[in-house]
Amino acid sequence: MEKNNYIQSQQVLDFNQEIERFHLGPLWNAIPALMHHEPQPQAVPYLWKWETLYAKLMEAKEIFTPDRGGERRAIYLQNPGLMNREPWGWASTTQTLYAAVQLILPGETAPSHRHTQSALRFITEGEGAYSIVQGERIFMEEGDFLITPQGLWHGHSHTGTKPMIWMDCLDIPLIYSIGGTFFEPYPDKIEAPSVPDNYSARRYAGGMVRPISDRTPTAAPLGSYKWNQTRQALDSLGEFEPDMYDGHAVEYINPSTGSTSHPNIASWIQKLPAGFAGKAHRHTHATIYHVFKGSGYSVINGVKFSWSQGDFFVVPNWAWHEHVNTSSADAYLFSCSDLPVMEKFNLQREEDYADNNGCQDIVDEFVPLLP
Repeated sequence: MEKNNYIQSQQVLDFNQEIERFHLGPLWNAIPALMHHEPQPQAVPYLWKWETLYAKLMEAKEIFTPDRGGERRAIYLQNPGLMNREPWGWASTTQTLYAAVQLILPGETAPSHRHTQSALRFITEGEGAYSIVQGERIFMEEGDFLITPQGLWHGHSHTGTKPMIWMDCLDIPLIYSIGGTFFEPYPDKIEAPSVPDNYSARRYAGGMVRPISDRTPTAAPLGSYKWNQTRQALDSLGEFEPDMYDGHAVEYINPSTGSTSHPNIASWIQKLPAGFAGKAHRHTHATIYHVFKGSGYSVINGVKFSWSQGDFFVVPNWAWHEHVNTSSADAYLFSCSDLPVMEKFNLQREEDYADNNGCQDIVDEFVPLLP
């Protein structure tokens, strides 16, 4: 008590104010805010309904096109807990990751550019569009996973007849916060092809049997991970007992290194079998989920978040969470996280929920915003 009274004494307050004139600060006052006993992220659990996202994308297509100078018709998922970050809340879905939904219409072109942020895409619906990455046109299909590691030229165009929608995830907040942002537009609108279409996926038609030339590590030896192969891997895992937390899950990796497909972003897809009720745990990496198929709910820090196909939700750092599939069909969740960053800084920790047979009590239910 005496120590607290001393810190709050007028003498100390006056001294704190005095050193501020010299752009100095009192550590004795700052320690409680700087050194938490455990992670206390500013990001909060949140869920965005597909109905809202789709409605706003359809409105956006009437007022905005890539040709009007903005390059991308994308709406990002702004975490309410990070709104006060500048500028634009750092476009933060978690404290390190940005996620968005992007729409491209038949006949449109989103010009090529490159930047120091890594990007990934998970294709949610449509057909006929392609990304061109370092001279390779990669035609997109529902359920495909595409990568664009930092520094690679990439653009999009649509030669088909149906609208195309996908999820973007980039490490924008992380790169912005450490002052590493560089961006460069391509001089001729969109890059011209220099290799056959779908070149890398055709080289890896046998799955994770890599061509011998890829023994040398490269940034993007495989630009597109096809849904058919991913589903087969999940179905094969389905012959065994599911993981108690994540069901049957696989990770997208760089086949030339065996590491994550992006240096700063881990990408998984998991199948929750019909009736699956997972146990709760928490970890220091934050995760963004997209519901590719199915319906159910997740409990995050005691709050129930009900989800269905197309929805997005976020689990912040060190938040208790568990997943439940309430339908009679399998549910598929795509996710991306900052796990590689936590591992590089030796900050990755995980903890099981010990009480109540490993499941949280539900004390509240999230009510989503609808258009």
